[in-house]
Amino acid sequence: MKCVAYQAETQQLWDEWVASARTPLFFFKRNFMEYHADRFQDASLMFYEDDKLVAVFPASRRDNELISHGGLTFGGMLFSNKARADTVLAVFDALLEHARGMGCERIIYKTIPYIFADQGAQEDLYALTRMGATLVRRDLSSVIHLDNRPKLSKGRKWLIARAAKLGLQATVSSDWEAFHALLSEALQRHGAAPVHSAQELSLLQSRFTQNIELKTTWHEGRLIAGAVLFHFGQVTHTQYLATNDEGKEMGALDALIETCIRESEARGAKYFSFGISTENGGRTLNSGLINQKENFGARGMVLDFYEISIN
Repeated sequence: MKCVAYQAETQQLWDEWVASARTPLFFFKRNFMEYHADRFQDASLMFYEDDKLVAVFPASRRDNELISHGGLTFGGMLFSNKARADTVLAVFDALLEHARGMGCERIIYKTIPYIFADQGAQEDLYALTRMGATLVRRDLSSVIHLDNRPKLSKGRKWLIARAAKLGLQATVSSDWEAFHALLSEALQRHGAAPVHSAQELSLLQSRFTQNIELKTTWHEGRLIAGAVLFHFGQVTHTQYLATNDEGKEMGALDALIETCIRESEARGAKYFSFGISTENGGRTLNSGLINQKENFGARGMVLDFYEISIN
């Protein structure tokens, strides 16, 4: 088993591998990972057995740490459908040796939630345990299993009905500037800011037109709610949701989310993901935020971070 650093000349091979992996997520492709290359020191790795590619690892480096890429919410080792347990274990052994050779003292590994896998893909968790990895962080996310969705709460139904009476409709949009302004205003109340700029969102959408979608709701010429959706085949994920006081009162965001859920179901998706509701490295649960998601029928799913001590 041989481990080598990713090089630009292997971009096509990398992207083709991602597309055929058990976890074929578009944001592991280089045109997504490298839009913020100035913020992260890329340290992605490729693994070969008898000169045949068997795995890739989207990663970045920070001081003496090798990290499942710091610019992505999650992202572990990517294997093909043909990979078996012995191969996975050999890849992790090679990862450890390579990281040691880089002078790293630890590896931070972010696992990929089960809903994003096309088939069984948790051999990496066994490999981590065998290596003595420690669970250092666990975030709580929320997901709807669309084939077995709990009923909407009464309050949510009322707000959706209110929006319908007011004639509010969610439509596909490309007005990233207007949405970003709405999102920034909403996050500012909580002392936060969007991870992406409006220009970055527009750039990424132009690169992944089938995977990134902006849905907005307007009232009398004013934007009152919006959602950025990431489409991952069987999963639709809400990357950003935003509304203002006017939109809240009118039920605009509630109706928009319900529209997105139903459209995802019609598209053939199996899961609708809302993302995490935890803060402070997973130690604090934002009860109000997760309650909103649970009112739509979402239930818990964890995002785990493991630390492998190399020394």
